[in-house]
Amino acid sequence: MKTDYTILSKFRNKDAVEYLVEELEKRGKTCYNFCEKPADPKNPEAHPEEQMKAFEKVENFLEDEYFREVFETDLEGLKNADRVIVLLPAGNSVHIEAGIAYGLGKPLILIGKLEKPESLYLIFKERYENVEEFLKTI
Repeated sequence: MKTDYTILSKFRNKDAVEYLVEELEKRGKTCYNFCEKPADPKNPEAHPEEQMKAFEKVENFLEDEYFREVFETDLEGLKNADRVIVLLPAGNSVHIEAGIAYGLGKPLILIGKLEKPESLYLIFKERYENVEEFLKTI
């Protein structure tokens, strides 16, 4: 399904991601929300930190069916979005996804303060200090 946006961030940043999705939807935008799929399918109502601890303990994750499902769903969300938002803080996976989005020719938006200079942050067409600053442009 085509969407206006996909948001890339840490699952531990779930509250901020869901806030941004909600605000975009209030403005008539569609958004793929990776947080809809729990990090821990055995305990989907747990706090994001607890879910991630379980997710990170999966042995042989490269062969795990749920990891594969998360990967495929998130990749489809990325491919089907018109624009991609990276909401900091973000981990290694997010930076890989941002590189994929750039390679696919997706316009990239960065929200949050950068910790240190990196030349590759120039892939972002738009940069905002916070969510509210970005939402003013919608």
